[in-house]
Amino acid sequence: MNPKADFYFEKDKAWSKETEKLRKIILDCGLTEEVKWGCPCYQYEGSNIVLIHTFKEYCAVLFFKGALLNDPEGILIQQTENVQAQRQIRYTNIKEIKERTLKSYVYEAIEVEKAGLKVPLKKTKEYPVPEEFQSQLNKKPALKKAFEALTPGRQRGYLLYFSQAKQAKTREARIEKYMPQILAGKGLED
Repeated sequence: MNPKADFYFEKDKAWSKETEKLRKIILDCGLTEEVKWGCPCYQYEGSNIVLIHTFKEYCAVLFFKGALLNDPEGILIQQTENVQAQRQIRYTNIKEIKERTLKSYVYEAIEVEKAGLKVPLKKTKEYPVPEEFQSQLNKKPALKKAFEALTPGRQRGYLLYFSQAKQAKTREARIEKYMPQILAGKGLED
């Protein structure tokens, strides 16, 4: 146990029993506990394997390379359609946490890491470019150059954010708002 992670288990009273049990089970698998992204994160030889996180409706164990795991129990959940590698096992009460089952998934995740397996990620070129943004890229060579100079992750972030808007008017407003950020070489969160 890492005392730096204790705060997480003490702060969320709604899921305290569940997260404490998850912590015990995961640590029993021989992983090292760290804190990343404000959550307890469990590593094997410095590589992230799983983390515990809580939400209003459930608590979960997130497997960083969950897409590569077998799922004999059918319990791995892809959070959204845009999540490529990670998968969650969600719990809504302590009775749902089956130690043997969770350990088998954790041990498999460790083996995936030991084998050096990687989740094949979709390339940025494979994401659709909303026509409103393509129009701006065609009209403004500086914008096109700046967008192409962004990291693939930042490019994907913009493409997903612009595409999520259902109405053309909203897509145009988002594009207009973020063009200065793109021109400055910044991502959505910068």
